[in-house]
Amino acid sequence: MEETDVDFWFDPSCPYTWVTARWLTEVEKVRPIRLRYHVMSLAVLNEHLEVDPEGDTEGFLWWPVRICVAVEQRHGQDALRRFFTAYGARVHERGDWGWAEALTEAGLPAELAEAADGEDYDAALRASHERGISLVGKHVGTPIIAAEGAAFFGPVLSKAPRGEAAGRLWDGALLVAGTPGFHELKGVPHQPADFT
Repeated sequence: MEETDVDFWFDPSCPYTWVTARWLTEVEKVRPIRLRYHVMSLAVLNEHLEVDPEGDTEGFLWWPVRICVAVEQRHGQDALRRFFTAYGARVHERGDWGWAEALTEAGLPAELAEAADGEDYDAALRASHERGISLVGKHVGTPIIAAEGAAFFGPVLSKAPRGEAAGRLWDGALLVAGTPGFHELKGVPHQPADFT
């Protein structure tokens, strides 16, 4: 069976996006998909708002996305995935914000963490963000997924399904998102993210 390309836009600081990413790694085990990671930014999404819904008054959300873009531009897609995986596990599962350590764990130079403090990668970050958000509109957040001609925000998950349950959710998400005229589907109020 031919692989389906799946484009996944993420902000690495979002715990629910981390859960969605773990779900997609489960989908890879049971469906013929090929994931391509792309950076988007809650900081860019919310910068025009008077009150930041993320409460990021210090601009912290810029730092990890800048590092992600530096990783991708200097070391490619596979490196971006490795870094996001190491960073996500550290931050969301262990509460460890060590970017240099996550870079080292991903087999990348720790000095890439210096990208956090500058604006050298901001144009590329904005371009990647815009590619993703242009598929669905500015009324959504992270993550964004595009596959088989459909694009959608989410799914926002509190816990990643495993095995065939992950595959069934994938099939359903594509079915719903690919339906002409589809706009929105919501479930119960969110629960705290569960990384087990």
